[in-house]
Amino acid sequence: MNKLFRKLSSLLPVKLFWIILCVQFISCKEQTANAQILEQMTEQDWKEKLTPEEYYILREKGTERPFSGTYNDFFEKGHYVCAACGNKLFESTTKYNSSCGWPSFDQAIEGSVKYTKDTSHGMIRVEVTCAKCDGHLGHVFDDGPKDTTGTRYCMNSVSLKFVPEN
Repeated sequence: MNKLFRKLSSLLPVKLFWIILCVQFISCKEQTANAQILEQMTEQDWKEKLTPEEYYILREKGTERPFSGTYNDFFEKGHYVCAACGNKLFESTTKYNSSCGWPSFDQAIEGSVKYTKDTSHGMIRVEVTCAKCDGHLGHVFDDGPKDTTGTRYCMNSVSLKFVPEN
């Protein structure tokens, strides 16, 4: 009996390895399929999926009025995702009050956003877009808190959705 138990228990790590490998494969396949769907969305598809205000901000690179956004003075525990595709962008622990009129973060989740030079409106800035769907989120500046990253991600509330901590 002891011999049988040892043989079975030695197989357990191998089975567990294959189960984990299969789950990861399925997860990667699902992520790839979701990415392909987002890439194939037309502007008409986005107009149907998003509210007019979300479309204006996320797809036409608009900006909401300062101090008007839902998350400007909002400091609950959780994280923020892209309003268009659900990509996780910011942890609530990185949000701070910059008094600029828009939600501000000192750090994005690694790989969640893309950066592009923006020369619109006679300024030179760095635009921040969602790495998953290319939705416009806002801009990033180097005038953030010096005791952390020194970076200020100035985001539009409309381009974000908050997910509370469980």
